[in-house]
Formats: sequence, C-alpha cells, structure tokens
Amino acid sequence: MDVSMATIRTLMVVQGRRKYAAIIGFFEVIIYIVALGKVVNELNNLGNLLAYALGFASGNYIGSYIEEKIALGDLTAQVILKNGKDDEVINQLRDSGFGVTVLVGQGKNGPKNILYIALKRKDLNKLHKILDDLDQEAFITASTTKLVSGGYFSNIKKK
Repeated sequence: MDVSMATIRTLMVVQGRRKYAAIIGFFEVIIYIVALGKVVNELNNLGNLLAYALGFASGNYIGSYIEEKIALGDLTAQVILKNGKDDEVINQLRDSGFGVTVLVGQGKNGPKNILYIALKRKDLNKLHKILDDLDQEAFITASTTKLVSGGYFSNIKKK
C-alpha cells in the first residue's frame, strides 16, 4: 500500500500538486513505519521478509497501474504528418476538441507541418486513435507539461 501511495505521491510532486502530495505522504509514511517495524522486529522470520518484498514489488506494479488509469496531468504532443492530408487531419483534431497550432518545419524531403497540441493525459489515446485513422505514418512525440495557461484547452468528451 505504501509503495502504491509513493508512486501517486511522486506524480503529484512532479505536477506541482503539493497539498495532495503532502496528504498522501502523511498516510504513506504511517503505513511504511508500521510495516517496516513488523519486519525489523522479526528479521529471523523469512516469511515476513518475503511478504514485505512481495508487497513492495506488488506496490510498484499496482501504483503504476493506478497512475496510468487516473492519468493526471497535461501533455504537449508534437505531430509531423506524412500522408499529405494535413488539412483533413487538422480539421478532424479540432472538430474532436483538440487545440492545434500548426508550424512549418523543414524535413529531409522539404517542408512539413508540425502540429502542437496541448492535451490532458487521459485524452492521449483519443489523439492516437484519430491519428491512426487518418495518418498511420505520423511521427508523434508527447511530453509532460507542467503548466498550461491560456490558449484553447477544452475538456474532451469520451465517445
């Protein structure tokens, strides 16, 4: 439990959600001290050691699973289209609620449109689906964004 909480707390710290991180950290350390106390008081009990190690490993797995499902935070995606249907893709993305800024870059074979898209992490799969449907060869990168201010940033409804 404490390791799962640590995973979520770490995400909260990285995203600047200090209050939530502090609350989670408070409960996390209580659980940690109680669990570690049981193991340290009985170091000769192999079952306790194995249970703690299994709990630690499971906590990493469960914590990362929970973090993936709640998908907190924002991303910035950069997309370079390959199929030549740039206007169709841009319009579909905008019609689906994504704010898209288009810049022109210079690729190996000439000019390319570069799409900048600010989005919620939970909307990344929807972005991928739209791009897969319209341009399976698109080059996509996404990075964590700490601050989003101004511009167009809508709440996208799941369909």
